[in-house]
Amino acid sequence: MNRRTWLKSAASAAAGCFLRPLAASGLRFASPPDYFPHYTDGAKQAGLTSKTVLLGHQSKDFLLSTTGGGVALIDYDNDGWLDLFFVNGRGLQDFPKGQEPTNHLYKNNRDGTFTDVTEKSGLMRHGWGQGVCVGDYDNDGNLDLFVTYYGKNVLYHNNGNGTFTDVTRESGLLQPEDHWNTGAAFVDYNRDGRLDLIVSNYVAYEHGLTLYESNPALMGQQSPVLYGVAGLKGTTNLLYRNNGDGTFTDVSKAAGITKAEPTYGFTPCVGDYDNDGWPDIYVADDSTPSLLFMNNRDGTFRETGMLAGVGFDVNGHTQGGMGADCADYDGDGFLDLVKTNFSDETPNLFHNEGNGFFADVTVRAGLGGETSSVKWGTLFTDFDDDGRPDILLVSGSIYPPGSGRAHQLPKTDDKLILLRNLDNHFVSVSERAGPAFAESRCSRGLAAGDIFNSGRIDFVVSNLNDYPSLLRNQSPPSNSWLLVKLRGVKTNRAAIGTRVVVEAENRRQVQEVRSGGSFCSQSDLRLHFGLGKASDARLRVRWLGGSEEIYEHVPSNRLVIIQEGKGIVSQEKF
Repeated sequence: MNRRTWLKSAASAAAGCFLRPLAASGLRFASPPDYFPHYTDGAKQAGLTSKTVLLGHQSKDFLLSTTGGGVALIDYDNDGWLDLFFVNGRGLQDFPKGQEPTNHLYKNNRDGTFTDVTEKSGLMRHGWGQGVCVGDYDNDGNLDLFVTYYGKNVLYHNNGNGTFTDVTRESGLLQPEDHWNTGAAFVDYNRDGRLDLIVSNYVAYEHGLTLYESNPALMGQQSPVLYGVAGLKGTTNLLYRNNGDGTFTDVSKAAGITKAEPTYGFTPCVGDYDNDGWPDIYVADDSTPSLLFMNNRDGTFRETGMLAGVGFDVNGHTQGGMGADCADYDGDGFLDLVKTNFSDETPNLFHNEGNGFFADVTVRAGLGGETSSVKWGTLFTDFDDDGRPDILLVSGSIYPPGSGRAHQLPKTDDKLILLRNLDNHFVSVSERAGPAFAESRCSRGLAAGDIFNSGRIDFVVSNLNDYPSLLRNQSPPSNSWLLVKLRGVKTNRAAIGTRVVVEAENRRQVQEVRSGGSFCSQSDLRLHFGLGKASDARLRVRWLGGSEEIYEHVPSNRLVIIQEGKGIVSQEKF
């Protein structure tokens, strides 16, 4: 069903609700786990008091009023505690001087609260912000920020003293023309130890601020917000190679990225999808086939999305792709994919078959009923630490609150969705996951990490025209865990692209250090593994630089820092 068909069914949708198939879990699992989390939203108490602004037009539609809202977790001051960065938007009207929306950087005070250090850090900026990713592009040990915009992107160099410098022009990343840039990720695609950069683009720049009549019955020029963006001019992704001297070169054409047909791109998700040791790039696209760029190991890529089975849904239809994440949810050693879509569509769960192909197992795995809202950010996350990656989805209406009075769309249930992995079948536990999952917000970006160094995963959600959400589990599981931080030497310093395989309780888990993903956002670069009841684990680290290291009987319930070629250099018990 496309968006137009969905609108035609508005009357029936208003009279009832979307029907969900009977969950197979009741038939397959006689004794589901009795543990449930209790997530509360502590954003305001923690000092996250600035809204993500995206103001629309009172009577007309424009596409740019629907996107943005990326969020990043970044330890910008190297104190071992995650700080928070929020991308902000703007509106068509003028704002009073001094009240213009800006991005925000919050310093972690290590006591459960944060301090806004945006101005002090040099990150004040006004514009149509979209997404963000993190990486140490110059290998100086300080994490840098790349922020995408409707217009021109910005690269912020971390000076190592609590401040950032805009080095976009000096680095060669200042775009000669305006683009509708969306998601981005640092990736060392040629494994030379220097982080390169992939940037997705949505529709052509000229479509962003075009005003359309907001009327579902309109027979003339129709709003792409209501009816979908199909028919608008598409774009291609951009790949920049790191030259090793602080500058980048656009190699999109030379690397084969622009050979793909134009699409409406949102979020790149980088991972080694064929286990050959080289990073590949998946891109979630709206209303066009999603793309899978497989690394040829010679500086070029081949696009295989349709052939691999991740370009369309199981019925061969394009979908309104928004966000994406990857993890090995079934422990077979291959990275699988989850993708969020528009409200009349299920999310996709693509199982990696291990031979260059994926199978769409969305319905079989229990995700077929999740159709009642527009899904944006998504992550695999092991909330109960049982060693089986679960799935978190955030949702939000296409029109943010405050975007105008004339928008007549059926009300959707814009809540967080938490899906528990029960032996590779996913069951919603949202209704028993705490008060944070009962709140309805217009969400976009999502990031996860151990923000308070407690051994547990916290979540940050960007909500449009609202305060962010900071989800903390007040009833943590009793299972063991392990937090792994990697420090590259031959590999890039942030170890992005490096794979860690953890074995515990006869179960294998695979994760990679990743920049970007979710919906135009950035999660913790440290890797969190749930270990069940195990007291220790076996670790195998496959550095992107090519070497491999094995560590036996690593004790649980601690942060382990591993340096390439040197081994475990630090352990900290939380």
